[in-house]
Amino acid sequence: MTTPTLTPTATTTGTPAGWPTRRRPRRRGRSVARHAGLAVFVAFMLYPLVWMVTSAFTPESEILTGPLIPEQFTLENFVNGWNSLTRPFWVFYGNSFVVTISSIVGNLFSCSLTAYALARLTFKARNLYFGIVLVSVMLPMHVLVIPQYIIFSQFDLVNTFVPLVLPKFLATDAFFIFLMVQFIRGIPRELDQAAAIDGAGPFRTFWYVILPLMRPALVTTTIFTFIWTWNDFFTPLIYLTDQSVFTVPVALSSMVDAESNSGIGMLLAMSVLSLIPIMLFFAFAQKYLIRGITTTGLKG
Repeated sequence: MTTPTLTPTATTTGTPAGWPTRRRPRRRGRSVARHAGLAVFVAFMLYPLVWMVTSAFTPESEILTGPLIPEQFTLENFVNGWNSLTRPFWVFYGNSFVVTISSIVGNLFSCSLTAYALARLTFKARNLYFGIVLVSVMLPMHVLVIPQYIIFSQFDLVNTFVPLVLPKFLATDAFFIFLMVQFIRGIPRELDQAAAIDGAGPFRTFWYVILPLMRPALVTTTIFTFIWTWNDFFTPLIYLTDQSVFTVPVALSSMVDAESNSGIGMLLAMSVLSLIPIMLFFAFAQKYLIRGITTTGLKG
């Protein structure tokens, strides 16, 4: 008579009978501790933003002394801040949109053409030019401020949008060139050969074949250009001197200088308004940004 062998049977929880189950509470405890730590970190990082938003709706006399959530909400800071300078705040909004949209168009046009030439066309010193592009990424922009200002000043272009927009049409953002070069190198060359057989030249091949396939790289360039240009403070501060052409960051800086210690509420209210375009743009373009980052620059 043989003795039957006992095999572990599955329990209702999915764990075979007789197997140790003490690890599950430990893992659950670690997971709870990890999520609690992340929640504390997120709260710590978001506190300045929450304080700015709530303070924008707080009476100015209670901003620095009152609680985080005000007892009485008011729109006085927005009303006063909108007309605190010599121009209404919508003028600065319009200036920022003009500069930002023009910069996006310039980067998409010039960087895509430059990247196509470096990635697909064959000409002398191509590798040298690409090396110069890579080196210029590491070059601090402050080194170029004085010579650029002298050039634009000699052409009487200071206090206009030209110094802010023209460099974008000359492919000065080497980071986006490198991004697009890496992406174009991942596109099969057989497509170029098929277009050449059909009689397409380099520009038609770029326009009808390569450019439509570069959508992830173009979207990534658009998103980063929008965020960087909208938040740029240093370059407009150098070239813009008249309030009629101020962008939003420069206008906020002028508000601080003009109002000193008595304009905190207006400054916070206008800062909240300045963040709305970025938050809306990022909300609509988030999936494209993630897709562009995962597919751009990772191909050999």
